[in-house]
Amino acid sequence: MDNQIETALCCSDSISQTSVTISDFSDEILLNILRFIPSHDLMLNVSQVCRKLRTLCLDKSLRAHVHLHKEYTANDNAVKQLLKNLSGDVQTLNLSGCYWLAGSMVDQVTRCKALVSLDLSGCRLTSVRLSHLLTSLRSLRSLALDVGPGFDLHQLSAEGKSALARLQELKQTLLTPSYGVVPCCSALCCLHLYLEASEGWREAGGCAQLMVGQSSVPHYQNLRWFSARLAPGEVNRTLLSLYLAVFSMRVPEGLTGLVLSVPGPAPPRPVAMTALMESMASTVGNTVSALQLPRTWLDGAILGRVLAHGCPSYLNVSRCSSPGFNPLHVLLSAGRDLTPLRSLNLRGCGRGPLAENCGKGEEEMDAESVKALTECCPHLIHLNLSATHYHHALPAGQDGHLCDTLGHLAALCSLALPVCALAQSPPAPVNIQDPHTDLFSRSLLLGLKKSSRIGVPTYRPTTEVTVGQGEERQDRGLCIQPLLQGCPHLVELELIGAGFSSAMPRNEPAIRKDPAACPWSYNVGDGLIELVQGCKDLRSLSLANLGSLKTMNYTQALLEALSYCTQLMDIRLEQPYFNANAAFFEALSQCHQLRRLCLVSRHGTFQPAAVASFMQSCADVIMCHMFMGGTLVACKTLQKTLLDSFSISRPALSVVIYPLLHEDLAHVIRVRP
Repeated sequence: MDNQIETALCCSDSISQTSVTISDFSDEILLNILRFIPSHDLMLNVSQVCRKLRTLCLDKSLRAHVHLHKEYTANDNAVKQLLKNLSGDVQTLNLSGCYWLAGSMVDQVTRCKALVSLDLSGCRLTSVRLSHLLTSLRSLRSLALDVGPGFDLHQLSAEGKSALARLQELKQTLLTPSYGVVPCCSALCCLHLYLEASEGWREAGGCAQLMVGQSSVPHYQNLRWFSARLAPGEVNRTLLSLYLAVFSMRVPEGLTGLVLSVPGPAPPRPVAMTALMESMASTVGNTVSALQLPRTWLDGAILGRVLAHGCPSYLNVSRCSSPGFNPLHVLLSAGRDLTPLRSLNLRGCGRGPLAENCGKGEEEMDAESVKALTECCPHLIHLNLSATHYHHALPAGQDGHLCDTLGHLAALCSLALPVCALAQSPPAPVNIQDPHTDLFSRSLLLGLKKSSRIGVPTYRPTTEVTVGQGEERQDRGLCIQPLLQGCPHLVELELIGAGFSSAMPRNEPAIRKDPAACPWSYNVGDGLIELVQGCKDLRSLSLANLGSLKTMNYTQALLEALSYCTQLMDIRLEQPYFNANAAFFEALSQCHQLRRLCLVSRHGTFQPAAVASFMQSCADVIMCHMFMGGTLVACKTLQKTLLDSFSISRPALSVVIYPLLHEDLAHVIRVRP
C-alpha cells in the first residue's frame, strides 16, 4: 500500500480523471479526520498503514487525550499496548465504564507520569491499588473512581494522600456508606457524588460510624461545583445529609453549580440550604452556572433570587411545580437575558392539572409559555417536556402547534416529549370512523374491527394532499414536519406516555402498576416512520408507553421505522405486551451500528432463537438487556446461551435476561454496568 490509503477518482467537466492519493491531503485535514478514530485503533492499527500516517499518529494532539469510554473493542492487550506506547504523552485518560477490563490493567496507568485527568469509574479498584496509582501520578488534578465494600482510606500511603490533597476535581461513586477519599481532598473545586449504596447497608447500620467521624470531612472552602445523584433508598438520603452537613459549618464563597438529584420524596430541606442559596445568588461576580434541587426544596423565591444575578446554562426543575409556583413562569418573568441557557428540564412542570380525565393530578403543558421560551432561549441544546399533556386545540392553524414552536430551536440535540404532543386532533368518539385517516383500513386479516395504531402522526407527503381535501387535512399531514426540518442536529429523542413511570428505573422508585394512558395518544398513527426519516443522525431512541397499554398495536410502524435508523446505536423500548419475535429482531438487524439494546415489557414475550440469530448477525451489539415475561429458567437459559456463544469475541458483552416481575430484580439491576 506504501503511501496510499485509497485512490479516488475526481471528475470535472474540464479536467480528465485524476488519481488522488493521501499525499494530496494536508496534514491539518488528515489530523482532523484521525481525531474521530478511537485511540486504541488509531495507535495500534492506523499507524501501521503507511509512513505518512505513522508520522501523523505521533502528533501530540492525538496522543494527549485517550478516550476509551464505550470503546467496547478495546481488550486488555490493546489497552496495555496503547498505554505503553503513549505513556510519556497522555495527559487525559478516560477508562469510564470499561467494566470488562481486568483489575490488573489499572496498574498499567502508572506508566503515564504526565496524567492530569484520570477517570476510572466502573473499573475494579482496591485501596492498595489506588495508593500505588496515586503515588506514581504526581501531576494528577482530576480523578473519578468507585468506592466499594472493603475500601479503607487508611491503606493509602502518605504520598497517595498528598496526591489527593492536590486534586481539584473528584467524581466519586459510592457503592457503600463512606466518605471515600473526600477527607483527603482539601483543595477540591468540583465534587461529583453518585450515591448508590444498597439498602442492606441500612440494616447493618452502615452510616452510624460516619456520623461519629463527621468532623473528618473537610470544609469546602474552594468548592465551585457540588453535585449528587442518588439511587433510591434511605441509606443514600442519609449519606447526602452527611455530605451537606458541611455547608452548615461554612458556605463556600465561590459555589456556582449545585445539582442534587433525589428520587422519590425529598428529605427535609437542610437548615444550611437557605444560607447556601443566598450565598450563591449574592456573591459579587458570580453567576450560577447550574441548578437542580429536590422538588420540595425549590420555590419561586429561591429561583427568582438565583435568576436575579444571571441565567444558568443548566437548569433542572423536574416536577418542581406546585400551587403558586410555576418554574417556567418565574424563568420568563425574571427579566434576565436567557440566551445562556443550554439545558432545561421541565419534566412534569405544566400550568396546572389537566381538565380532561387523563390521569389524576397530571399536568397540562403551558404551550404559550413554551413558545415564549423558544424565543428567549434560541440556543437550547437539551429540552425535556415529558410528564405533561399537550392537546392541540383545533381549528388552530399549523403555526400554533407545538412542533412548529420547537422547530425554531435549530441547535436542539436531545428532546423528550409526551407522545400525545404529536397528536394532530382530539381522539375520535368510540365507533365513529374518522374519514380523514387510514387508521380503520379494510383488513381482512384483522376482522371487522381494527384497533387504532399508536405511534406518532401518520406520514402524508405534501404531494398527496389534493385540492378539495381542505385546510384541515393539510395541517394534519404536516404536523411534525416543522420539528424535523427545524432541528437537523437532533440525535436523542424520547417519546413517552404522559403518565409513564418505568417498571425498572435505576435511579427512581419502581412502579408496579401501569398508569392510565392518555386518550390523545391513541390517535397518533404511523408517523414514527416519518420521524426517523427526518432525523438522519438519530443515535439514541427511547420509546415508552405509546398509547394503549392493553395491547402493542404500533408494531408494523416500528418495524418499518427501524429500517431507516442507519445511525442508531442505542435503543430502549418499554411497552406492555410487546412481542419480541423474529420479525422484530429481523428489522432491528438493519440497524448496523447498534450497540445497546434494552427491552422492558410487562407481560411481554420473546423468541430465544430470534434473539440468538439477531446477536449473531449484529456483531457490534455488546449490551442485550431484556426484562419481560417468561420463567426464570427460560430467561437464564437464553442468557447463558448468549454469553457462551459471544463472550470470547466480545469481551465487553453484557447480557441480562430476567423476568420483569421477579422479586430480585432490583438487585439484578444494581449490580449491572
